[in-house]
Amino acid sequence: MASIGSAVRETGTSLSTVFRRPSLRRLNLALAGSQIGDWAYGTAVAVWAYGVGGATAVGVWGTARLALMAVGAPFGAALADRISRKKVMIACDLARTVLVLAAAALVEWDGPVAAVFVLATLSPLLGTAFRPAQMALTPSLVEDPRELTAANGVGSTLESLAFFVGPAIAGFLLAVADVATVFVLNAGTFLLSAVLVSGIRLTRGVTTDAPDADPDAPPEPKASFLSEAMEGFRVVGRNPDLRLVMAIYCAQTVVAGASLVFGVAIAFDLTDLGAAGLGWLDSTLGVGAVFGGFLAIGLASRKKLASDFGWGVIFWALPLLLIAVWPTAAAAFIAMAIIGAANPVVDINATTIIQRVTPDAVLGRVFGALESGLIATMALGALAMPLLIAGPGLRWGLVVLSLPIVTIGLVGLPRLRHLDRTVAEPEGVALLSGTPLFAPLARPLLEAMAAKLVRVEVPAGTQVVREGDVGDRFYVIESGSLAATFAGKPLSTMTRGECFGEIALLRDVPRTASVTALEDSVLHAIEREDFLAAMSGDTELMTRTESLAARRIPTA
Repeated sequence: MASIGSAVRETGTSLSTVFRRPSLRRLNLALAGSQIGDWAYGTAVAVWAYGVGGATAVGVWGTARLALMAVGAPFGAALADRISRKKVMIACDLARTVLVLAAAALVEWDGPVAAVFVLATLSPLLGTAFRPAQMALTPSLVEDPRELTAANGVGSTLESLAFFVGPAIAGFLLAVADVATVFVLNAGTFLLSAVLVSGIRLTRGVTTDAPDADPDAPPEPKASFLSEAMEGFRVVGRNPDLRLVMAIYCAQTVVAGASLVFGVAIAFDLTDLGAAGLGWLDSTLGVGAVFGGFLAIGLASRKKLASDFGWGVIFWALPLLLIAVWPTAAAAFIAMAIIGAANPVVDINATTIIQRVTPDAVLGRVFGALESGLIATMALGALAMPLLIAGPGLRWGLVVLSLPIVTIGLVGLPRLRHLDRTVAEPEGVALLSGTPLFAPLARPLLEAMAAKLVRVEVPAGTQVVREGDVGDRFYVIESGSLAATFAGKPLSTMTRGECFGEIALLRDVPRTASVTALEDSVLHAIEREDFLAAMSGDTELMTRTESLAARRIPTA
């Protein structure tokens, strides 16, 4: 009970932190508004399509939409790395506002059916740029790894709520008004989202625009937009951690796509729950998803993001075996609740892992590659499930569907446990963030530098740096006390949070002073090449370090 209480308190703290930060609050509310409108719009389009062409029209439109989104996702995501992510999100909202209003006008005044289908497909296609930009921007707005998980958790929970709130609003409006009214509502949610995003304040050190070119560097050949768009796939292909996460994640979405079919079959054929029962099963999935969002945030303190992600995928498929063995309404509701709770654990943890292992410059395109893969495998599941039902039947179809996914998750767990250590916050982050020189750095830069630190234990009386020697390291003091001297004369005494060794590295000169441990001390060192790389990557850090070095240069 104490552990549960601690998790609940930590979850509440994380959520309150997310909504206390104006930029994170705006980002998540913008996502919620556009998602709710999107789901309402999708419901209204389906109702309209059914009216003009029956179930076939709905199916063809749905398949075409998913296929185009899978192809378009990498290109939309490439924009998030080429130009400002904030501007991409605003442009998507405004463009979709125009498309939806145009569709509303055509529906209201009986315009060409084909034109409405085109507009209804273009709007979600443009949306493939919004979500990668939003996920790529999120790490730049947090100050702590737990905040990143919390921010992703809030986003996932809002998406789960939108899945039910949006269609419910559409159902109400369709009962009292018409399809065009729902379209106008969706346009309003896009406008609201654009206003919220426009108010986001970006912090220094955030990579949201292309980096400024070095005026002295030779011009590099500019890659084509197609090549840039495909870079996300190349990054995933080169990075074994990203390949692992993407493969397991895509395996889960095969089940997600199949659920569009087997959910109906369970309600109507296996349990006789009927249409009302299908609604209750969906609601159970949604309640489980809301609980799962809080669960994922609470589990973040375990520092097992990758392992929990793997278990989430396993529990997306394992409950289907319960239905196959025990084909009752009770089993169906239990399974939907478990799957619903597992879904945010998968989504939140996978998103956080990708944000932490992917370079910021290509983060949007990696999310685009992921989005493309997830949409494609979801379509694969939706196509495969009817064949399984027509072949071995629903119960055996659930077994055939779930067992490979469970196996993939279990086989991947050892590598995911290793990945837990990779995505954990480097030990030196707390030390660097408490050092005045590095405290103002953006979180990604702090973590990159902390990952390079080497722990050095120094007994009392040890001379760490000798005047006149070649400088090869920069040091930050974790504990103890050290004295700096020049020509035998005392210069200063340094303790925790202070640093030394920068002059020789910056000026490429021999050590200008000696530093000796006055007591047993613990230092963290960073090698010359890594130190200079960090300096060149942040102009303000270089300026502060140069200023520190200028104050410290001893005079005879």
